[in-house]
Amino acid sequence: MVKGFSESEVKNDELIKDLKNEKKGLASFLKGKKFTYTLPGKKQINIFGSIVLGLNLGLVILVILYFNNQEFHDFIFNVGR
Repeated sequence: MVKGFSESEVKNDELIKDLKNEKKGLASFLKGKKFTYTLPGKKQINIFGSIVLGLNLGLVILVILYFNNQEFHDFIFNVGR
């Protein structure tokens, strides 16, 4: 006998099937609805790409200011306390 397995069969298969058939929460709400996924258009890709690049550029500028400008470093240090 392999460790972790018993030779007697488990009789709770009916309970497992009932749990699988009954949907709860968000699954029951979305049960009858059909959703289709559409790829974003070129304009939407450009907008999100611009936002991401702009935020990354802002983060890089703030990091450079943090390491090179003592007043900005002190401001961030004091705000974080």
